[in-house]
Amino acid sequence: MAEFLLNEILDKGTIFDYVLNGITDGVYIVDQNRRIIFWNKGAEDITGYKIDEVLGYRCSEDILNHFNENGIPICELGCPMLRTLKFGEVVKMKIYPLLKNGKRIPVMSHISPIKDEKGNIIAAIEVFRDISKEEDFRILQEKYNNLISKYVSSATVQRVKDLLLNGNEPKSGKRDLTIMVLDVVRFSDYSERHTPEETAKLLNQFFSICEVITKENSGDIDKYIGDAVMAVFVDANDAINAAGKILFALEDLNERYKREMADTIEIRIAINSGNVIQADIGPVDRKELTVIGSVVNTAYNIEKMVPPNEITITEATYSRLKSTKAFKFYNRINVKGKKEPISLFTFSPLKEILRNHSQYEFVK
Repeated sequence: MAEFLLNEILDKGTIFDYVLNGITDGVYIVDQNRRIIFWNKGAEDITGYKIDEVLGYRCSEDILNHFNENGIPICELGCPMLRTLKFGEVVKMKIYPLLKNGKRIPVMSHISPIKDEKGNIIAAIEVFRDISKEEDFRILQEKYNNLISKYVSSATVQRVKDLLLNGNEPKSGKRDLTIMVLDVVRFSDYSERHTPEETAKLLNQFFSICEVITKENSGDIDKYIGDAVMAVFVDANDAINAAGKILFALEDLNERYKREMADTIEIRIAINSGNVIQADIGPVDRKELTVIGSVVNTAYNIEKMVPPNEITITEATYSRLKSTKAFKFYNRINVKGKKEPISLFTFSPLKEILRNHSQYEFVK
């Protein structure tokens, strides 16, 4: 019966063909070798790929090249289709397919097995929906929450939410966020050339710049560690704009210090996006609301390897940007804790582009 239905779907002009091509969601079916054997009109509209361009191909063959929300390629590693075909698992997850125009968008994907009368899996079907508008609304809502938190502490806001919704104390949880890590290049050398007072003055002024610009761009400073800053953003586009404005402000700060102390500083900026754990960390009498996890660790590890005075981002962040034209591919690097190399992109030359942009906002 299942094979009959599958043939009915694949045959042109049948009722199943009309139904599946009449819905706006993307629908495609793969055989046991993960090769596409059905591709509906909704899939064409969402991805830009026509049916003749995908039939007989796998997603990994330069068609969709799916990434998960942490920027990890899943077509070859952890393919949800493969899990469904092998184990009959029903999968629901947010993924970022590569469209024909070269962009990535968030889609909610549902994958189910197709079985014959004996229960053998003969194919898998995926239904996916463009959730870009939902993601924009989520980001807008979280920006609003961040705005309110400027006047009422974020801990208080979250506590009130939890009490109103559940009557419970706030709990730790996962959030889809963008992490920006930056630090001063060769800061130890700088501190040896100057008095403690001069060093502290420079750091305080630089940190003040970072804090003001981060808040102006709907972000939050998570922590200062020595000469490093970690900031958190709901929207990756805000993180890029904040990083650009910080670099632009650094130029003015360096001009002043060049006149006063005949010295300047450089900074490295690394940005990564994905699911992080946000929780109150610390002993009972001194807790700190912070973010932890592999996304944070990757940002810190990358920051040590990126060029100074440029914005370097991961594929996970690149996939979330509304415009990527300012960025160029930089390198694929091995990062501690990651099985596969990570693709990095840089924005350069920053100073010239920013000075020619009245709003300093190059991601819109």
